[in-house]
Amino acid sequence: MEMQPEKTPQAEALPRPRVPALDEILGKPFPVLDDGLVRVIDYMGDDAAVVQAARVSYGQGTKKVSDDRGLIRYLLRNRHTTPFEMCELKLHVRVPMDAWRQWIRHRMASVNETSTRYSVAIDAAQRTAADQWRLQAQDNKQGSSGLLDPAAGAELSAAEAELQDHARAVYNRRLEAGVAREQARKDLPLCTYTEAYWKMDLHNLLHFLALRMDPHAQQEIRAYATVIGREIVARWVPLTWEAFEDYRLGAMGFSRLETAIMAALGAGDADKALAVAREAGWLKQSKRGGLVRNRERAEFEAKLARLNMTPPWR
Repeated sequence: MEMQPEKTPQAEALPRPRVPALDEILGKPFPVLDDGLVRVIDYMGDDAAVVQAARVSYGQGTKKVSDDRGLIRYLLRNRHTTPFEMCELKLHVRVPMDAWRQWIRHRMASVNETSTRYSVAIDAAQRTAADQWRLQAQDNKQGSSGLLDPAAGAELSAAEAELQDHARAVYNRRLEAGVAREQARKDLPLCTYTEAYWKMDLHNLLHFLALRMDPHAQQEIRAYATVIGREIVARWVPLTWEAFEDYRLGAMGFSRLETAIMAALGAGDADKALAVAREAGWLKQSKRGGLVRNRERAEFEAKLARLNMTPPWR
């Protein structure tokens, strides 16, 4: 019997996934800092797209093994990343250049930024209120802790405004004299706002949010990340956001050494826990008799504190 060639499958009409909660805020600017903003320009996919991408590997005829929420939680919990890459979000952001420098380090994105070679720089710069000058942290070279006295801060805020106004005036005079924009801009301060379109898939966006919503992130970029996460992503993919909060934002990870120490403590064997910590070099003594500063040990102590546990060396 002669075999008949298979028919070419007909194109299936597929509606574009829509998320009404996100559609409501398309183009709506969310204010950040004193003159910044974030707004959604477009998006692709939703929670169902994550599930669809994950289930395609099961093949046709495979039974549904779990509901959508359970599957999304399983994927995020076990670090299956590619299903989340099927969703994308496009934002328009207005951000100070110093915060933008940190932002742009997240390279897995498509970016188009305002060009100050082509356009005149935005006439806005982030200013600091008198009671918002942060002090340098003593235990973290790249962080802050506490606030400067507002009276001293008022002097700094006045000097800041004077500096910014002067820099802008110099820039404007150069433009008026006919100096090329690419050169006239060189002395603008990093507090000057810039604007960009920023598009990223959901997997890498969650990684960005995990780092930049962390309490240790710089306050300015954390403000942007918080708006993106809680005002936008939570509306867009609520099931994914719930899992992200449970397994990333609110979760803790433990290294092999930390697990060994906790296992010993759970068994009531403080001596073994001390032995593990000592072998790892965590318990070296200073000349004054205290423990030498050890960042890894300090981070583990902070984790134990969250669990209302005390390390045996305390």
